[in-house]
Amino acid sequence: MTSDIVNVIFCLGNCVLLVNLRRMRLEKCWFCSSTVYPGHGIQFVRNDAKIFRFCRSKCHKNFKMKRNPRKVKWTKAYRRLHGKDMTQDSTFEFERKRNRPERYDRNLAENTLKAIKKIDKIRSDRASDHIKNRLKTGKVQRQKEARKQLEQGIHLVKAPLALAQDSSLCLPKIKVNVSQAQTEENQPMEE
Repeated sequence: MTSDIVNVIFCLGNCVLLVNLRRMRLEKCWFCSSTVYPGHGIQFVRNDAKIFRFCRSKCHKNFKMKRNPRKVKWTKAYRRLHGKDMTQDSTFEFERKRNRPERYDRNLAENTLKAIKKIDKIRSDRASDHIKNRLKTGKVQRQKEARKQLEQGIHLVKAPLALAQDSSLCLPKIKVNVSQAQTEENQPMEE
């Protein structure tokens, strides 16, 4: 568990107070990309000192089974690869990891909190637009299938007399001439 130490200077009248604040870092799960909060999850350190953090035992077990996160349907990697989640968006730039602690400034903190709310709203709007665009193709395809099914089963919806009167409701009938040449194959079998 890593933490950032931030030195904050408070000026209270004649006295100056220096306070060390510890800010916990939120990590990302290596397998499913969800947030790992301090004190939660499992940390695996490989022989080459590479650190893998997992949010729960489900992710850790899948990692040990050598499963590829891009092929497991519930991971973010799968969802991004198959176009179910947004991959390219300018709001993701604000989420990147910064290792340099900043000196506390009240105005900066206030502006940051306001900006976070705006960014969250923008991101949710863009995500909903992405979902709508993704579902448009399925809607068009369902409409085509429904039209085709209706054309094939129009006799179930309309009465036969109505179909006979209005020829536009029916599929065009194709007449095929078949010659009945008597051959050895068509003759009745003798017992």
